[in-house]
Amino acid sequence: MSRRSRWLPRVATTTLLATFAACSASDDVPPDDVGDGEDLPAPAQGFQIITPIIELAPGQEATYCYYTRMPISQTVGVKQWESQMTPGSHHMILYFTSTEVQPEGTLTAQNCGSGRGIWAYSAQQPKVTFAMPAGIGMAVEASQPAFIQMHYLNATDKTLPVRVTLNASTYAADETYTPAAAFVTYSSNISVPPGTPATPGEATAGGICSVPANARFFTMSTHAHKQAVRTQILDGDQILFDSRDWEHPGARIFAEEPFYSFATGGLNYRCEYRNRTSRVIQDGDSAVTDEMCMAIGYFFPASRPLFCLNNTVVPR
Repeated sequence: MSRRSRWLPRVATTTLLATFAACSASDDVPPDDVGDGEDLPAPAQGFQIITPIIELAPGQEATYCYYTRMPISQTVGVKQWESQMTPGSHHMILYFTSTEVQPEGTLTAQNCGSGRGIWAYSAQQPKVTFAMPAGIGMAVEASQPAFIQMHYLNATDKTLPVRVTLNASTYAADETYTPAAAFVTYSSNISVPPGTPATPGEATAGGICSVPANARFFTMSTHAHKQAVRTQILDGDQILFDSRDWEHPGARIFAEEPFYSFATGGLNYRCEYRNRTSRVIQDGDSAVTDEMCMAIGYFFPASRPLFCLNNTVVPR
């Protein structure tokens, strides 16, 4: 299935480079200022969002959400996301929502959880480019409500001004593209006892999620917090992605035809943990006290993003 975007003139396609969010170490050298956005120019075709400046106190760790709408007047096909984060940033995640959760322009650290939207794009490095394969695009509706979740840690002894700049490059009105979307899983059944390591080879969280029969994936990765010692994505017994680095899990990229289709019809995601604390660790948004077990992939053709809770794909 193809779809036309109707927005702005054409720009060039770039190479696929996928980077997914995790709570990674940041540059601890503060900038003199955060500039005016000119260090990441707006795309020749598309749109740009710049979040308000947040002043982080020395040693402060915080998660903020900036609520906005995509500044477009009609549906477009995004073929490339690009982001830039200032020093002090751990990660950013763009979520789409079905309705306006907070008034446009709201910046808050309250109720800033991932369960309030659908994952669209993320970054864990200061500057990231994520381009779809040629002819593939993410459909974004006019005035799409969204929020950008930003996790910060100021490891310096100075106040840091921080923010995120997000670019979307889009297809031209006369170009056709096949719609792509995110396939995201989440395990709510995390319960890691205190003082005990995960048994080698045993998944302490995860699930198996049904994948559309015609879905072809062009990239996939995982997301977890610092107690995770291994994360995997499998197709039956075949390991497609395997990481032992929770901070920088990396990504599996299928850059050419035929990309990847799940032979078993199910995406199996697994996480193992080690708990050195004196309390039970459960699922949650806090990178300090909670854990996560997520698989994130991008696939096509897609009429909408898909979210799987534990083992069940649920409407969002």
